Amino acid sequence: MAATHPTAAAGFDRAADAYERGRPGYPADAVAHLAARFRLGEGVTVLDLAAGTGKLTRLLATTGATVIAVEPVEGMRCVLAQAVPGVRVLDGTAERIPVEDGAVDAVTVAQAFHWFDADRAVAEIARALRPGGGLGLIWNTFDTSVPWVETLRTLVDVHRQGEPAYGHSSWRDAFTSTRLFEPLEEHTFGLVQELETEELVDRIGSTSYIATLAEADRRQLFDEIRALAADLPRPLRLPYRTDTYVTRRV
Repeated sequence: MAATHPTAAAGFDRAADAYERGRPGYPADAVAHLAARFRLGEGVTVLDLAAGTGKLTRLLATTGATVIAVEPVEGMRCVLAQAVPGVRVLDGTAERIPVEDGAVDAVTVAQAFHWFDADRAVAEIARALRPGGGLGLIWNTFDTSVPWVETLRTLVDVHRQGEPAYGHSSWRDAFTSTRLFEPLEEHTFGLVQELETEELVDRIGSTSYIATLAEADRRQLFDEIRALAADLPRPLRLPYRTDTYVTRRV
């Protein structure tokens, strides 16, 4: 994921390699859900918006659909092009998608819609979609019902400086006020990421507002994460809740 927000752009550009190493993919059943809803396959074109390093892009490509990845951050695009060869990768944003009107059958957005100018993005996505085309949003979020994950979340959130978050309602408001899309349908899946300590450090280091911290603050946080992980079984099992939302252009 990446975005046009200046903090996000700087952070994700700096953390592109850590993002690729440390971030999980998405549950197979969540991707299958999107693929079934949008009938992804040969002859269908899907645009993965704010594609980041292609964590979702590479899974969409396995459906046989033609996949276009749009990503505004150069560092992310470079990793994406290497990670998912053969997929067309374009520089663009959610507010200015570099395709013609009605050019795609579906649009997906992973880990990113909360960074967008939501009203502008909804209108622009509708422009890029053919009539009846599908939009799928997906987020992996830490399952903080597990005590050590709740502690991890607290360590990270200390450094959040008001950046947009998935849990906030503002991105949803754009869908309740628009007549361009049907109401969102929500489904939740589970995911467990197995990783070693330094991969967990990369996972946290790939967060935009962590990547832009002063180096001393980053080192202190990473040492706290290593200490948290020291007594946990190996491999570490980091649980997520994966929320998906689907809708169609009216």
